[in-house]
Amino acid sequence: MWFFARDPVRDFPFELIPEPPEDSPPGPWALHRGRKKATGSPVSIFVYDVKAGAEEQTQVAKAAFKRLKTLRHPNILAYIDGLETDKCIHVVTEAVTPLGTYLKTKVDTGGQKELELSWGLHQIVKALSFLVNDCSLIHNNVCMAAVFVDRAGEWKLGGLDYMYSAQGDGGGPPRKGFPELEQYDPPELADGSGRAVGEKWSADMWRLGCLIWEVFNGPLPRAAALRNPGKIPKLLVPHYCELVGANPKMRPNPARFLQNCRVPGGFMNNRFVETNLFLEEIQIKEPAEKQKFFQELSKSLDMFPERFCRHKVLPQLLTAFEFGNAGAVVLTPLFKVGKLLSAEEYQQKIIPVVVKMFSSTDRAMRIRLLQQMEQFIQFLDEPTVNTQIFPHVVNGFLDTNPAIREQTVKSMLLLAPKLNETNLNMELMKHFARLQAKDEQGPIRCNTTVCLGKIGSYLSASTRHRVLTSAFCRATKDPFAPSRVAGVLGFAATHNLYSMNDCAHKIMPVLCGLTVDPEKSVRDQAFKAIRSFLSKLESVSEDPTQLAEVEKDVHAASSPGMGGAAASWAGWAVTGVSSLTSKLIRAHPTAAPTETSAPQRPTPEGVPVLAPTPVPATPATSAHWETQEEGRDTVEDDSSTDRWDDEDWGSLEQEAESVLAQQEDWSTGAQAGQARQVSLASTSDHKSPDSDWNNWEAEGSWEQGWQQPNPPELPPEGTRLASEYNWGSPEPSDKGDPFAALTARRETGAQVRGDSWGDDSWEGLDTDKQAKAELARKKREERRREMEAKRAERKVAKGPMKLGARKLD
Repeated sequence: MWFFARDPVRDFPFELIPEPPEDSPPGPWALHRGRKKATGSPVSIFVYDVKAGAEEQTQVAKAAFKRLKTLRHPNILAYIDGLETDKCIHVVTEAVTPLGTYLKTKVDTGGQKELELSWGLHQIVKALSFLVNDCSLIHNNVCMAAVFVDRAGEWKLGGLDYMYSAQGDGGGPPRKGFPELEQYDPPELADGSGRAVGEKWSADMWRLGCLIWEVFNGPLPRAAALRNPGKIPKLLVPHYCELVGANPKMRPNPARFLQNCRVPGGFMNNRFVETNLFLEEIQIKEPAEKQKFFQELSKSLDMFPERFCRHKVLPQLLTAFEFGNAGAVVLTPLFKVGKLLSAEEYQQKIIPVVVKMFSSTDRAMRIRLLQQMEQFIQFLDEPTVNTQIFPHVVNGFLDTNPAIREQTVKSMLLLAPKLNETNLNMELMKHFARLQAKDEQGPIRCNTTVCLGKIGSYLSASTRHRVLTSAFCRATKDPFAPSRVAGVLGFAATHNLYSMNDCAHKIMPVLCGLTVDPEKSVRDQAFKAIRSFLSKLESVSEDPTQLAEVEKDVHAASSPGMGGAAASWAGWAVTGVSSLTSKLIRAHPTAAPTETSAPQRPTPEGVPVLAPTPVPATPATSAHWETQEEGRDTVEDDSSTDRWDDEDWGSLEQEAESVLAQQEDWSTGAQAGQARQVSLASTSDHKSPDSDWNNWEAEGSWEQGWQQPNPPELPPEGTRLASEYNWGSPEPSDKGDPFAALTARRETGAQVRGDSWGDDSWEGLDTDKQAKAELARKKREERRREMEAKRAERKVAKGPMKLGARKLD
């Protein structure tokens, strides 16, 4: 029944691509590009057409088909599928290119590297060693036509058509019938002396010498040309001469040839070969060895071929992260290789891994991701950022490690354009309000102000109106001088987002108060900003018709282009100021600040270091802490901030790794982090972080500003507390020079105690130390009683707790 017959070629799961075949090497096979019908994945298809009168070549092709199916080795052409009919033979292998075509392409595109050639020859010799020593087979066809290159640049040995057994049980070597292939036969075979002369590998090693000559010098014109090494590297010439020696018994075994080339200083002893050998055995390596390898890999990727990085290194990096628990060490080489990918490949291979990494609780992983966000942010779409990345990133605002909090703030510059309205205008502003008001690190408060100034144009009009002015006004009252500078520059960077009424009634009074700030850097920036706002007000006063043009951005929708003329003023921030946090963390890598010990900063020159007096641990309100910060920073930073622009604070990106290396184990740090979270909760009237976030409009709102403490018990007559100074406004005119207090303050700096900034006077005191200690104790007792009374009032107001209610106190 002929109509039941089926065409096996049509039912074959692979198909030839309808284009001219590749430049097929000499031999019975024609090489075609193909693809799998089901998936479209590329393959190579070797096709032999059965012809009448060519029975000998047909038997050779069938023998090669059988050999390729049974031989499996990483350096031998990988067999996938095959088809044998009366008319043709199809052999499907991995997608490859003939070595001759590959080398010609490399020369046309900028030349080939010796590193790549050394590894390619290493692979071919290793395949020969497998055939001769393990399988007792003679390849009998080692030449340029028998070598192929896959997409990763790996060399594969093919051309198994004329292979025979070295033990003599399968007859002699088959006749080739192609003069192009017979020119590589050794001289002892051409003389008719037989294959018994020399060792079993002698003929193949001669052909290997011919292959080496052709790799470096091009096609071999005649056998006599082998006497001249030509462009063969000097390190390889002695070993090459052994291969093409006239005495077949002197030709080395493939395994010994590899050993000779791998000696220190040898041709195959280099970083590229070492990397490939490690990757081949990575599954059996110890975790410590893998960590060291990935740490050093990034330095070597620049000199490795691009194809090798994309198709061999990248899969190993992804596998190491997915299944090998490699951790943060894979990030640097992963993103470096990712630069070589197209946008589509990046989305398919890198982004899923990045999204999974953000959910990791490993601090080293989190800080590396935040530091390198620039490299992958452009490939993230908005839904992915808002639903899978931002919820994990915001946890960094609550971290007890200052470096992670700072990197989280910096990352918002990159994430803000992709955040939706809820995350940007509500969630992010809630965390910024908390950081700016309550973070114990002055540089982090400063960076929060800086970041807000940079992302202000992305906020909605209502959020801008409610947040920006209040936030920058609060920054100008910060006891940390660079934060006050950041507040002034924030006003300047977002000047086009304020109405003329706000400029005149809200901003100008604040800026004018800063013209008598103790720090000259603050005063200088305040004067610049005042001149800028005055010029705007004056121009509108001269020509009222300009009002609409000047205020066009005030009620406009969020847009990244609204930074405007002050964009250069906003470029000061995140690297210069933020690097101070690294300096602080490096100086005190394991110190966890608490309510009873003020945050430590570098001691400025001219202020003596005094031994702190132990103080009993008592609950401290955020207002009390702020008063301590205000007094302490004003004195301690007088000299340090004067050198703010002169000192080289280093780079946080460079210091992050040293910070992580110096700190204790992350598991220990996590326990300390839990203790720190309890401490932070106690500074906010023992409220939990969740409670603070839910009530941020009331407690951490932008309008709250720096609070003043409750009036303490009156000190002895003649004593002035730090909280009594009016830091935000000029001194009365009867004092003459408004900055005279700065000099007096420095002269009496030796009398300042390091643990009670809110208790001692900045002027010289005649009372003895016991009286001051007694006064401090009474004030602490009074504060403790006030806090207990407040907590009792809240409990009475709330009444008994209901079933299922969450305890917040």
